[in-house]
Amino acid sequence: MKKIGFIDYYLSEWHANNYVGWLKEESDRHGYGFEVTHAWAELDVSPVDGVTTDEWCERFGVQRCATIEELCKASDVIIILSPDDPEKHLGYAEAALPYKKRTYIDKTFAPDCETAVKIFDIAEKHGTPFFSTSALRYAKELDTEDDVRHVTTTGGGKLYEQYIIHQAEMVIKKLKAEPVSIVSRKQGASTFADITFEGGKTATILQDASFPFTVCMSGRNGEQTFTPITSPFFAELIADMVNFFETGEISFDTNETKQVIKLVEMCIRARG
Repeated sequence: MKKIGFIDYYLSEWHANNYVGWLKEESDRHGYGFEVTHAWAELDVSPVDGVTTDEWCERFGVQRCATIEELCKASDVIIILSPDDPEKHLGYAEAALPYKKRTYIDKTFAPDCETAVKIFDIAEKHGTPFFSTSALRYAKELDTEDDVRHVTTTGGGKLYEQYIIHQAEMVIKKLKAEPVSIVSRKQGASTFADITFEGGKTATILQDASFPFTVCMSGRNGEQTFTPITSPFFAELIADMVNFFETGEISFDTNETKQVIKLVEMCIRARG
């Protein structure tokens, strides 16, 4: 058995609760033998449902670790969670990445560009392979239109700061360009952001708690494809994560992660 260690701000949250089973199922499908065996959380009681670290570990058959260091020594690969508190990622990365074990860092990767660069620098210093992404990168609906010049996305979520990452990930995946300027406006419960990228590419992000995830892509000749996002993107994320743990291969250029966080930061700042 190959041991996966969870580092989290608090353990009883949607990602940790679902990843345990999904990771084992996907790993077993390939005969890789990965399983979540160890966990550490900064907060002992989840603010989501009041479940304690001990209760969570007992529920999932996972060993509780007293420190991040203990977890890193015991695990073969590491997942840094804390999906709703990305400001915690730098501290967790500082503790975990020196162990040189393949690491996945959950969305949102970092609260700002400066922090994102610091995490990349730590990984480079220690030669630690890692990646981070929103699951929306893996939406099959994005696998069209090679020469995309403009992307329009819609999406929702309870907090703009937490959920804008998903649309930013889709935009960067398709445009593969550096965002340079943004104009944002609010209209009722909706936020509209018009972004210009290097090379003249553009994007429009429409975010509202009630919006489904959709994408509209325009090519160089003006042709368009509009698609609701309905494919099983989380299953594809888990598959890519397990493949990374087994092979060390990352399926995309991780420099795009810096562009994603830059775009997220621009959207949040422009929204005010």
